[in-house]
Amino acid sequence: MLKWALIFAVIAAIAGMLGFSGIAAGAAGIAKVLFVLFLIAFLVVIGLIAFGVNTLRK
Repeated sequence: MLKWALIFAVIAAIAGMLGFSGIAAGAAGIAKVLFVLFLIAFLVVIGLIAFGVNTLRK
């Protein structure tokens, strides 16, 4: 997911440099959404590792 966020961020940067502002805004929006989803998934996994997984094994 982070890979796709970075790809869309690069697409937005390239489109912005070439003057395609609509495409750049769309790609930047997609990159932001994917990054937030990645961040939420990362925090959930960290929370499960810290609190939940070790208690289930005992």
